[in-house]
Amino acid sequence: MAWFRKEKPKVAAPAVDMRTRPSRMEGLWAKCEGCGEILYRQEFEKNFNVCLVCGHHAVLPARRRLELVLDEGSFEEMDRGLAPKDPLQFSDSKKYKDRAKATFKAIGERDAFISGVGRIDGQLVSVGTFNFAFMGGSMGSVVGEKVTRVFERAIDRNCPAIVFSASGGARMQEGIFSLMQMGKTSAAIARFRQIGKPYVSVMLHPTTGGVAASFSWLGDVILAEPKALIGFAGPRVIEQTIRQKLPEGFQRSEFLLEHGMIDKIVARREMKEQLSRIIGLLG
Repeated sequence: MAWFRKEKPKVAAPAVDMRTRPSRMEGLWAKCEGCGEILYRQEFEKNFNVCLVCGHHAVLPARRRLELVLDEGSFEEMDRGLAPKDPLQFSDSKKYKDRAKATFKAIGERDAFISGVGRIDGQLVSVGTFNFAFMGGSMGSVVGEKVTRVFERAIDRNCPAIVFSASGGARMQEGIFSLMQMGKTSAAIARFRQIGKPYVSVMLHPTTGGVAASFSWLGDVILAEPKALIGFAGPRVIEQTIRQKLPEGFQRSEFLLEHGMIDKIVARREMKEQLSRIIGLLG
């Protein structure tokens, strides 16, 4: 019998980086992008994604926004089955039709706009809101059609129209078909004006490109959330083009209010009250 034996060397377990290790507490907290405060997510979401410390307005899901401004149970969604086509057979790193299908599978929405009719303090409105989670809220043929139908329904029901905008602009995958929606939606607003009801445009963060350059700026009353980025081209693009440093806060809603480009900045919690007052006075 041997007086010794050869043992296999022990392999040390791989080190665990505690910074990346999943935590049972993950998902319970949210970090404010404005002040960096750590917030209890349940309270944060109950406050409609507004920081309880500094008041920073984080992104709010589109359907939650409708819950915020419309009377409970009053929203009747229209045109949910409309889905984008691929007229140009566009492909970049992924085919456009595959990208649209993947986004639908991930978030459950067929395109970047939700619309229908509802009530604000009992007052009937035709309403629509962008869903930035769908391809950056970009405007293609379906979005343009659904925005147009917001105004057509308002004409049929003789009621005010409200559109919440949050978009990166025209959808490049649809080319000229996307750009045509700027004229199409603007023409719908011109027809809507004949009934003498108000159109309230609410600009959220961000509202840019072809959306900002068409129906978003055509409201009878234009509201915005605090510190929303609003403009045609982004500030970095402008700086690179003109080779000049832009003023502090350029294209933010506070800057636009100061220069007469919008009518009022409204905090999220006060939005329903303000909309009710506006359509009550003008509608």
